[in-house]
Amino acid sequence: MSRAFSRALVAGAALAAAVLALAACGQNAPQQGAGPPPPAVTVAKPTQQTVTDFDEYVGRFVAVNSIEVRARVPGYLEKVHFTDGQIVKEGDLLFTIDRRPFENALEQAKANLAQARANLAYAEADLERGSQLVKERTIAQQAFDQRTQAKRVAEASVAAHEALVRQAELDLQFTELRAPITGRIGDRRVSPGNLIVGGTGGNATMLASIVSIDPIRFEFTFDEASYLRYERAARAGKDVTSREASVPVSLKLIDESEFKHEGRMDFVDNVIDRASGTIRGRAVFANPNSVFTPGMFGRIRVPASAPFKALLVPDVALGTDQVRKFVLTVDADGTVRQKYVTLGQLVGPLRVIKDGIAADDRVIVNGLMRARPGQKVTPQEEGAKPPAPAGQQAGSAAAKTN
Repeated sequence: MSRAFSRALVAGAALAAAVLALAACGQNAPQQGAGPPPPAVTVAKPTQQTVTDFDEYVGRFVAVNSIEVRARVPGYLEKVHFTDGQIVKEGDLLFTIDRRPFENALEQAKANLAQARANLAYAEADLERGSQLVKERTIAQQAFDQRTQAKRVAEASVAAHEALVRQAELDLQFTELRAPITGRIGDRRVSPGNLIVGGTGGNATMLASIVSIDPIRFEFTFDEASYLRYERAARAGKDVTSREASVPVSLKLIDESEFKHEGRMDFVDNVIDRASGTIRGRAVFANPNSVFTPGMFGRIRVPASAPFKALLVPDVALGTDQVRKFVLTVDADGTVRQKYVTLGQLVGPLRVIKDGIAADDRVIVNGLMRARPGQKVTPQEEGAKPPAPAGQQAGSAAAKTN
């Protein structure tokens, strides 16, 4: 075999190998213009629901009645009839002051009254005799006038001693200090055996304090702008907080997650505080289990609007663009649109949308990170069964063919 023939044979083999390689590359090369499918997202239409706007404020509980128990008469404290911190009822005996000095004073007042009545009886009899004698001109008119005056003095003396007896009876009654209201009493401030300063002035000894428990009030403050909004809404016939409207409110304690305690507004103050620009509001709550205690913090929710129909979307569907909130919606052709919205209150997992979307918008509720405004997506209605991947669909078709 000649060299020329060998070279031609090698060149032919190389050319054939190159053709086969190009053919293989053409089979394995991706098709031009065929990109990945649009990302799948879950969409849902806004929920329509009747809601009410609420405002929330922090405040404290205060007792409806708060009493300082003070002695009205002086004396030595004899006995304490309650346990510190217990619930007392109106009329329950709380303290006893030594009664003996007041019993003696009462007996003395009664004796003086008896003497005054005896003097009155004598004066009346003497005047009756004088009236007959003056008719007979046995005594002078001046003597008769003196007897008349003596009777009047005796009557005044009886009235004065009757008042002294009543005062002595009151003083004796005041030796027993009873609860003026039903509520929880604090600790006793004085131990038995101590001398008590009595009287109606500020120097009287304070023995204990009582606060009413059921019902109980809750006080809070709100700003001037909110006050104007409430008043104007109330004058428009809407059921919101105002001086004239006793609207229902709800409350939760610091360790509670829901507003589960129901009450009613019963007072709005008549002045706005100049220093803070706020006005005081008050609500009343039932407290049968004595859970609420004066001074305890709480959070109250008051209606800020009349009930209205609103559109709600899941709170997780919201995005943030600097300081603005938005949702992503999907058009009929699968194009993503960004819509800025005005938010309302949170109702469970849903957020009220006051402005920015329509009832028939398809809002992306899942897959928000895979969607971009202006791009195409594959929308899947919330709750619907997702479509099978392309590979699985092809496999199923092949199985049916076979």
